[in-house]
Amino acid sequence: MLKLVNCNNENYKKKLKKYIENDVLNSETRTELVRKIIVEVRKGGDKSLIALTKKYDKNNFKNIREIEVSKKELENSLKLCSKEFLKSTKLAIKRITSYQKKLLPKNLLYKDNIGVKLGCFWKPIDSCGLYIPGGKAIYPSSVLMNAVAAKLAGVKRIVLVSPAKNKKIRYEILASAKLAGINKVYMIGGAQAIAALTYGTKTIKKVDKIFGPGNAFVAEAKKQVFGDVGIDSIAGPSEVMVIADKFSNPEWIAVDLLSQAEHDEDARAILVTDSMELIKSVNHYISIHLKTLDRKEIATISIKKNGLAIKINNIRSAYKIANIIAPEHLQIILKGHKDLIKKINNAGAIFVGSYTPEAFGDYVGGPSHVLPTSGNARFESGLSVIDFFKRTSYLEANKNSLIKVASDINYLANVEGLTAHALSAKIRYIKSK
Repeated sequence: MLKLVNCNNENYKKKLKKYIENDVLNSETRTELVRKIIVEVRKGGDKSLIALTKKYDKNNFKNIREIEVSKKELENSLKLCSKEFLKSTKLAIKRITSYQKKLLPKNLLYKDNIGVKLGCFWKPIDSCGLYIPGGKAIYPSSVLMNAVAAKLAGVKRIVLVSPAKNKKIRYEILASAKLAGINKVYMIGGAQAIAALTYGTKTIKKVDKIFGPGNAFVAEAKKQVFGDVGIDSIAGPSEVMVIADKFSNPEWIAVDLLSQAEHDEDARAILVTDSMELIKSVNHYISIHLKTLDRKEIATISIKKNGLAIKINNIRSAYKIANIIAPEHLQIILKGHKDLIKKINNAGAIFVGSYTPEAFGDYVGGPSHVLPTSGNARFESGLSVIDFFKRTSYLEANKNSLIKVASDINYLANVEGLTAHALSAKIRYIKSK
């Protein structure tokens, strides 16, 4: 069950140090293998992509044309999904769209006190690749979280890649793509898919930015190609932290923790509380519900490896734990939560109250469930429509405004030893006299 860690105001940083130093994404062997795969795709193009797909995804495509999902297959996927799935998917799209619309950036243009026009323009990136995992589970919800924002931003070319099983991608993935307005889908995965999106092949055009989570090989590939292509983030294992007190429902908390543990053996489930009674009750219900899960083997390993119950003296100091671990998902289930929330600086998303399980955000909440992991919430935000834009600054000075600051430009440029910089302003200043 959950490993118990007793923390107080003096020792909590030291106690948590080992836990937050997660090296699951660091492997010299994996780094070297991914490097070789990327080089192979860059050199061999489509031919290497087919060979690597056979080797790692176990899909023996006869030719490169077979890796693309046809328009007919995309259309037929809608007929092969249940009415309930399509209804729920359309609701999710509606809610995600509504939320992301409110985040759309606006162009800015104003004139300052010396007469300079300043501002910025927001333009969508031209193209993007969306990586959708297809290994231990299927994630049509991840299609929506990425694709809806990309379409709303106005990205012209959107390509979806996902590893196939027996040369097929699940209908739910395809239907979600179709409903979200994606028409280019390729059955490739792993580091080879990231390489193809980054550098392009004869069949797959390179993109400007890659989005979407994947396994450790995908994460490593994104890390290595960054700079040649934009990326959203380096995603680690999923994680949830629940802050609760003795008045919280232990069975609900147990299931909330298991909802992350079932993702992956490396997923993290953390309970923070000031009540030993709650910890004991939560462990009791974890043992009961583990037996009922379809993915109980994965969840069991996850809880055993990474499950944590952090006992603190005062629940009001739980923000200190949250700010150190910077969890991907943070559930707060206690009264008087407003003061606590104000002190929390590091969290991917915060779910407040007994009736806001993390799963609400995974599917129909509205905000994207693509969130920073592995403590990256210290400096990173969750995915939004803004990530599909780039911002261009705008500056327009006139003769009078340049004269007012020319001497300052001259001084600062000369301090840096950049005389041409200084002269570029001075020469206009001299000629304006």
